This record gives sequence, C-alpha cells and structure tokens, in this order.
Amino acid sequence: MKGIINNTEKLKEKETVQITISILSFIINKLKGTFYLKSIFNSSLFTIRVSFSAYNYSLISFHYKKALTFIFLLFFFHFSYAQQLESYIKEAEQNNPQIQAFELRYAIANEKTNEVSNIPNTQFSAGYFVSEPETRTGAQRAKFSVQQMLPWFGTITARKNYVTSIAETEYVDITILKRKLALSVSTSFYQLFSLYKKQKILEDNIGLLKNYEKLALTSVEVGKASAVDVLKLQIRQNELKQKKEILEQEYLSEVAVFNSFLNRKSNLEIVLPTEMNLPVTNFRIDEEDLSLNPELLKYDKLYESIQQSELLNQKERAPQIGFGLDYVPVSQRSDVMMSDNGKDIIMPMVSVSIPVFNKKYNSKTRQNELRQQEIEAEKNEKHNQLKVLLAKAISTMNIAKIQFKTQQENLIQTKNAEQILIKNYETGTVNFNDILDIQELQLKFKTQQIESIQLFYIQAAIHNYLTN
Repeated sequence: MKGIINNTEKLKEKETVQITISILSFIINKLKGTFYLKSIFNSSLFTIRVSFSAYNYSLISFHYKKALTFIFLLFFFHFSYAQQLESYIKEAEQNNPQIQAFELRYAIANEKTNEVSNIPNTQFSAGYFVSEPETRTGAQRAKFSVQQMLPWFGTITARKNYVTSIAETEYVDITILKRKLALSVSTSFYQLFSLYKKQKILEDNIGLLKNYEKLALTSVEVGKASAVDVLKLQIRQNELKQKKEILEQEYLSEVAVFNSFLNRKSNLEIVLPTEMNLPVTNFRIDEEDLSLNPELLKYDKLYESIQQSELLNQKERAPQIGFGLDYVPVSQRSDVMMSDNGKDIIMPMVSVSIPVFNKKYNSKTRQNELRQQEIEAEKNEKHNQLKVLLAKAISTMNIAKIQFKTQQENLIQTKNAEQILIKNYETGTVNFNDILDIQELQLKFKTQQIESIQLFYIQAAIHNYLTN
C-alpha cells in the first residue's frame, strides 16, 4: 500500500513537471526575442536539460518548484522594463509644469460655461422731475423703472454647447502634450540605455585587452612577440578608456535631460534595463491605426466647435424679449376732491429687440463655412504628414531588425576568428595585429547592435505616439 502511495505521488510530481515544462515551452515561444529573455537564459541560476518525445518530457536536475520560480522570474523581468518606463512617464505627466498649465487652461475653459449661462443684466433706472408735470390726478414727482431682456429660446443652451466644444478642444491639446512628453521621455530613456550599454561594452573590451596584454607579455618572454605588440595593446586600452570617459559625460548630460522631463533634480539616478532585445515579428503599415491619433481628433473637435458656433449664431439673430415695470409716484391735489386723487402710476411693459440689419450674422455664417473647409484641408494635410511619419517609423524599425540580425551573425564570425587566433597561440604562432583587428571588429559590431536597438525602440515610441 505504501509503495502504491509513493508511486502515485511520483506520478503526480511527474505530471506537474510535464505541465510546467509545457507552460515554459509555450512562454519561451511567445516571448522569444523580447526583453530580458536573453539575459535570463544566460543566467547560471538554473540548469535545464529537457528531452522531447512523442508522449513524455524528461527533466534532469530540475525540480518543478524551481520551474515555477523560473517562470515567475521570467514574467517579472519581462514586464519590469515596460513598467519602469511607464512609471517614469506617469511621473513626468504629474510633475510637468507645461501639462499643469494646459490643465489649468482646460479648467478655465470649463468654467466659462457658468459665465455664458447668465441672462443679460437687469436694468434699473430712477428719475426725479425737477419741474413736476401736472396731471388730472396730481403732480408726478419721480419715475422708477426696471427692465429685463431675455434671449430667444435655446440661446443660452447654444452658448454653453459652444463653450463646451471649445473646452473639449483644449482637452485634446492636453492629450497631445502628454503623448509628446511620453515620446520625449521614451527617447531619452532609450538613449540612456544605449550610452549605458556602450560603456559596459567598452569595459568588457578593456578587460579583454588586459588579458591580451598579459598574453603578449608572456609571448615576449618566450620570444613569440615583440614589445611593440604590448605597446599597441596599451595604446588601444587608452583609446577605449578615453571613449568610455566621453560616454560617461554624455550619459550624465542625458540623465539631466531625462530628469528635466520629470521636473526633478538633475542628478537623480535612472533605473535602466540590463538587456533589451528585438521582437521577432515585423510591422506593417495600416493607415487605420492613425484614426485615433489626437492630432487628427483635434480637427474633429474644431469642426464640431464651428458647428456649435453656427448654431449659436442662428440663435443670436433671433429677437430678444424684454419685460419691465415703470412706477411713478403722484402727489394729491388739494384744490379738488375726486376719485383716484394722488394715485400712483404703475405701468408693466413688454419690449422686443429685432435684428433688422442682420448682415453681421450672414457674414458670420459665411465665415463658419469657410472655417470648416479650412479645417478639413488642414486635417487632410496633417493626416498625410502622420502617414509619412508612420511609414518611416515602421520602415526604420524593420531596417533596425535587419541590421541587428546581420551584426549578430558578424559577432558569431568574429568569435570564431578569435578562437582560431587563440588556438594558433597554443601552437606557437600568434599575430597580435590580427587580435587587435578582431577586437576592434567585435567592438564595432556590438556598438552597432546597441545603436540598432536604440533606433528600433525610438521608432517604436514614434509608432506608439502615432497609433495608440
């Protein structure tokens, strides 16, 4: 019975491992070529040996708990880069003074709805008769009036709709500004990554040259090389150190630029990814991706505001109605007795304001029509500009991937050449000029690879600005 239980537990553990490996294989296929994947697989934290057959998976030196831990780390590092950049963008949006100014402008535009919802001022007037006019019922001493004009039905609503449409245009400006800020932050972030990786590459090459220098000194002792080879290696190290110091200064400058976007101290440290690779899939040009770009939506909002302006214009050319009241105090007559002697005068009034000369409103209607045509033309021009930018961004992204692949192949060839040179040293022949040439080629290809990654992701940020 105990043996059956143990076998059952082993079977469950084996099934768990099989499921884990299946999930791991799926994740690897899905995430192949994406961020951090290369650095994780090059890690020595785990040793994985998996053999595939038609019906089962066998796992050596790999416990299923470690597999689950590995999957967790895979997802964690895969998304940490994107989350870090996203957090920087959000911080920039919260702290950027220009966005704060635009948000205040939007709040002002919204507040204007309360301004235009009021009716015209109520008119009060009072007059005193210096020479009191005599009437049958007595002398008039003074005159008091109150009058209120009211716009035509729906005019106030039309004004509020027009002001609201203007406020929505201001809101689109905020969206555009946030996108441009995100693009600037992303571009600076990728430039920082490029400068950081180039420094690391130079450090590795300087360390490699030091090893070659030790090799050259040993060769000099046994007569396989000359002191000139040692000097050449030292000169090359000095050149790389100079480049590294220049890159350090450029990095510090770019850190200040990056922090300025976040409106914080210029010397604060930036958290950067250790590795960034390129995705496998290619990108296609789809003009429909531009449909939600705020730079185009702004023209739609402007067009809508012109429509609301015309509706308001039609309401304002309608008559205005006024209601009022006049009050005249009358003195009593002492020389005669009659009914209504000294009775005050109360006179309700109704007035109508009619725009007989409406040329102004006709002109404004024509202006709105021309303005709508202008907005349509500007939108078409902007759409063509964005379409060109999108095509260039996608083309550049695909070019960067081609360059990255070529550089990767060249690096493999230079590694093979380096191994051949090392083997030649073991056989008694070594040419340090060839070693320097190979080392310089490696440095060139690695640097170009980083530049291809930087180029790709900057264009990807432009693609994201245009389409999302």
